[in-house]
Amino acid sequence: MSVPRPAAVIVLAAGEGTRMKSRTPKVLHEMCGRALVDHMLTAARDLGPERLIVVIGHASERVGAHLAESSPDARAVVQREQRGTGHAVRTVLEELGTIAGTVLVTYGDVPLLRTQTLAGLLERHTGDGNAVTVLTAEVPDPTGYGRIIRDPCGAVLEIVEEKDATPEQRAIKEMNSGIYAFDGLLLADAVKRVSTDNAQGEEYLTDVLSILREEGHRVGAHIAADFVEVEGVNDRVQLASARKVLNQRLLDGHMRAGVTIIDPASTWIDVGVEIEPDVVVHPGTQLHGDTVIGAGAEVGPATTLTDTRVGAGAVVRNAVCDHAEIGPEASVGPYAYLRPGTVLGHKSKAGTFVEMKNTQVGERSKVPHLSYAGDATIGDDVNIGAAVIFVNYDGVNKHRSTVRDGAFVGCDSMLVAPVTVGDGAYTAAGSVIDGDVPPGAIGVARARQRNIEKWVLRRRAGTKSAAAAEKALAKQEQQESGK
Repeated sequence: MSVPRPAAVIVLAAGEGTRMKSRTPKVLHEMCGRALVDHMLTAARDLGPERLIVVIGHASERVGAHLAESSPDARAVVQREQRGTGHAVRTVLEELGTIAGTVLVTYGDVPLLRTQTLAGLLERHTGDGNAVTVLTAEVPDPTGYGRIIRDPCGAVLEIVEEKDATPEQRAIKEMNSGIYAFDGLLLADAVKRVSTDNAQGEEYLTDVLSILREEGHRVGAHIAADFVEVEGVNDRVQLASARKVLNQRLLDGHMRAGVTIIDPASTWIDVGVEIEPDVVVHPGTQLHGDTVIGAGAEVGPATTLTDTRVGAGAVVRNAVCDHAEIGPEASVGPYAYLRPGTVLGHKSKAGTFVEMKNTQVGERSKVPHLSYAGDATIGDDVNIGAAVIFVNYDGVNKHRSTVRDGAFVGCDSMLVAPVTVGDGAYTAAGSVIDGDVPPGAIGVARARQRNIEKWVLRRRAGTKSAAAAEKALAKQEQQESGK
């Protein structure tokens, strides 16, 4: 049976989430590079619903702004008073009108729920001709959950909350997830008749099942294959637990697609990351955002890449790269920091303790160690010596430096922007270059060395340096007198 297309998916995301103890609304807490509510919306969107609706309430302006940016296809409906799940659905129907067809109701804090599980719920709902079908799960410990009570034929009779359950009912392992598929017309009628006669004085969507059952409509259930999918996130502990599960899913998918991950336990990957076959990921690596890693590249150990592209065959070790582009067969690290706007060409190198920002490095060019390149354009086949600084900031404005093809910048040079080192030009070690160096020339900008004899003996008497100098000078005088 093909998966029926739902008329609407309603995602309930109006709660405050007080147990998170955070100024951030619960549904906006991130997990593997995506907000909790966005995980649910992604799973729902893949069902191809005619309408995608999110009920918001607490911090509605902030949540609404997030949805407008991340999910412009979703309609936000504000539940101004949070008076239960039944009230949330009634709010949607009062604002948008009755929805004919199958209406799926789920939650914004269930990030592990898969599209295929929702599809299974829809298939069961349609295939059995139910008025409502509840998604259930069999859990090792159902403490705290409502229990599913079935008749001998397997039809759902009722959902009994734990506090109201008999000892026999409490022994039941099948729990209510709170996720439902409804006949939209029946839902619209029944939800208006939900009572607030309970300890919290709220309208519960669960009561719709009882109303429909009492009127002779069929109430069914679909059991999720993995109970972990229907577990909600209510605090930071559960958030960490869900993150671990989703991360393992992502790692498994990449490994089955041909990626070698040396230590999955210490590797974290966001949902938007793309990795081609034959990539090797070493321990302690974190891949965030929209990072893309080309075939045969090697990343890690202890490397963090955020929105970074790594070319085929490149090697990135012990590095932090943010919004950077690393060309094919390039080499980065160890202990390098590539900041936004950095682009490394084919077979180029950003080596040990190198920091780059808004810098383009040409093919086969090398910045091997202990250097900072900011706001620079470096051509092909350039060698940047150790401890070179591109001085790009004058205290008010940033300026750009250019080092053209085949140039050689000597160790401990400072290039004071704006400045250009021409094709094939050199700078002498220790130079402060604040003027252009023509092609093929060498720029020398340093004072001539002057030695002041016996300065240490006069100015640092009594030190270890003075003692060593005195001993060496005495030996030198002895050698000279013996000639």
